[in-house]
Formats: sequence, C-alpha cells, structure tokens
Amino acid sequence: MSVAAKVLYIEDDTDSRRLVARVLRRSGYEVFLAADGLEGVTLAQSVQPQLVLMDINLPNMDGRAVTTRLRSLPHLETIPIVALTANHSSGNRELALAAGCTGFLTKPIDVDALPDDVDAFLHGRQHLLRDDERYDQLERHAKLVVGQLEDKIRELEISNQRLYHLDRLKSDFIILASHELRTPLTLVIGYAQLLEMQLQQLQEKDEAGTVEWERPLLSVAKLNRGMMRLSQVVDEIIGISRIAANRLDLHPQTLSLAAMVDQVVAEFGPVCAERNLKIVVRDLEKLPTVQADREHLQTAVANVIENALKFTPNDRSIYISGHAEESAVVLDVQDTGIGIALEDQPYIFDQFYVVGSIDHHSSSKSSFLGGGLGIGLAVARGIVQAHNGRIWVESPGQDFNTLPGSTFHILLPRTIS
Repeated sequence: MSVAAKVLYIEDDTDSRRLVARVLRRSGYEVFLAADGLEGVTLAQSVQPQLVLMDINLPNMDGRAVTTRLRSLPHLETIPIVALTANHSSGNRELALAAGCTGFLTKPIDVDALPDDVDAFLHGRQHLLRDDERYDQLERHAKLVVGQLEDKIRELEISNQRLYHLDRLKSDFIILASHELRTPLTLVIGYAQLLEMQLQQLQEKDEAGTVEWERPLLSVAKLNRGMMRLSQVVDEIIGISRIAANRLDLHPQTLSLAAMVDQVVAEFGPVCAERNLKIVVRDLEKLPTVQADREHLQTAVANVIENALKFTPNDRSIYISGHAEESAVVLDVQDTGIGIALEDQPYIFDQFYVVGSIDHHSSSKSSFLGGGLGIGLAVARGIVQAHNGRIWVESPGQDFNTLPGSTFHILLPRTIS
C-alpha cells in the first residue's frame, strides 16, 4: 500500500483552505494547513511535505518571500512549490516562478483538475522561464523583498517607540502611585507606633495588673510589622520602576565593602537567630575600597543575602567572601541551600520571576522558601549594572536532599567610569 503524499497548503483564507483540503484528502493526499507564511515555514520544517501549495497574497510575508525562504531550508530545496492565487495581473506568474515556485495555478480552483495537477507536479511537471526573463524577474523580486523589509522595519520602529512611551507611562504611574501610598502609610505607621508606646506606658502604670495587656500589645505589634512590610513592598516597587525607567540616581563615595556587609549582616541578625542560621564573613577587610552609592549597593547586597536565606533550610550556614581583580572587586555570597534548577538560572534576575511554584511559598520573606514579589534579584542586577558591574550565579542544580547550594558573584569596578 503506497504512502499518501504530504501536501502543505499555505493560505490565509479559511474557505479556500477548507475547500482545497477536502478535495485533496478525498483524492488520498495527507494535507497540512497553515494560515500565514511564518506558520507555513515552521510547519514545513516539521512535516517535510512532498509538495507545497502557496497563496501569493499572504499577510505580513507574501508567498514569494515564503517560497524563497523555503528554498533555503534542508529537504525543501527541490520539492514542488506551486503558486495557487487569484492574482492574475501581468507579470505575477513570472515573478512567482523567479522567486522559486515550480508552477503557477489560478483561482477559483477547478476541483476536478486540482488532484491531477498536484500529481503532475509531484511527478516532475515544471513551468519554466527563459534565462533573460528569470534574470529580470529575480531583480524585481529582490527589489520587492527589500521594499517589504524596509516597510516592516519602519513599522517596528513606530511600534517600538509606542511601546517605549507606554512603558514610560507605566513606570511613571507606578512611581506616582507608590509615592501617594507613602503618605497614608507614614501616618498609619506613626500612629500605630504611638499606640504601642501608649499601651506599654499604661501597662507599666497598671502595677496591680487589673487589665490584660498582652493581647492588645500583640495586636499592635502585628499591625506595626504589617505596615512596615507594606512600606517595604512600596519601596521595592519604586526601586524596580526607577531601574526599569533608567532613573536610578547614583551618588558615589569611597566605600569599604567590609563595613557595608557587616551592617547588612547585622540587620539579618534576628532572622538568623530565629532560624539558627549562621552568616560567616571571611576576610573582606583585605579588599580595596570601591566608588559606589552606599544606599543602593547596600540594597543590592541585602537582596542577594535575603535570597540566600530564603533558599537555605534552618540550621545551616551562608558564607560571604571576596577577592580583588586588576580593576575590580568581586563579592561572593555562597549558601548551603537547595540550589537553583538549571532551567531557572537564565531567568532568576528577571523582574517578577519566582522560582518554583508559589503554592509552596510561605507568606514570610525571611522563612525557608518565603514569599516575595520576585523583584529582589532584579533590583540587585539593576543596581550592580548601574555601577557598570555584573552579577551572576553558579549552581549545580536544585536538590532538596543533597542541598548543593548556590553562589552569587557581584563584580564591581573600583571606580564608576
């Protein structure tokens, strides 16, 4: 039993695709359909048809350009590609043949003759051009392709400008909205802290213990922590928005990485005590100073350390070290946690990218696999790049049993050029 020949039909009109598919399938052909040129190229590479029927007036990439592209692909250099078009204008047939088509058929199709035409082209039928015709039409085809390419480039430039404008508006809105949130947040935080102080004072005066103070004090403490977390989220959103809009203002100063890291590590003291984690800092005092914005760089390093804490189980250690290069300093943050899957590593510095399923994350940022917005490492990268530096990660992969760990490297030039 003979194997049915594969025919690919590239046509943007739904009714034409349906009719041709019905006619050819009834004649025993295996038919594949594509609605535009790019889809047709992709499908041709995967199914490797024995013949292609090509509409000429396709959107985005016309049939002649698609034909030229197909002729450049392995296994498709010599197969029959037959133009099937309603365009009867003078020179259209010659132009299609010069572009690489084997034959030229017109619409409306003859449903009785089409299967025989396909069979004839499969068995060697060709429509040929004289050499002088082919040369002239190839030159015309090249000019048309270049013109279409120029039009697409102009369209892309306009679209890119529009997208840039929309992205700028989005960043401006986020920054403005975040600033507007800061005012009521500051009031709530201030009054919550004042309320906590007053409750503590009242508790101290209640020597007889006539009032149960533990519950209201605990509630106010939780309110304070919640407001501080919300304030931190607003700051993070403003930070990533400024980085995305290239509005990160740096105020470089001579900076000791050892002193800065010690300060950051001290801020994580309560978290480490709660989870029995150790942050071991090694020999940073030997590093040369760098020219950097202290506040921003401190944020970047804190985000990297926080990420290490998030993916390191309790009762383990994180190591911070560094070394000097010819004109730069490299800071290394090595954890002993679960590691990072190889497929995640190219994306962990992207905005809002969260490793693993968020269903397995806790609500606390400081706990093992704690939650977050997925912007900490993106902010760190933006800050480091603003200093003309580089940040990257090395990890053999992720394993919850062997705990292979990850090492983040932050390279900073000693001076910002």
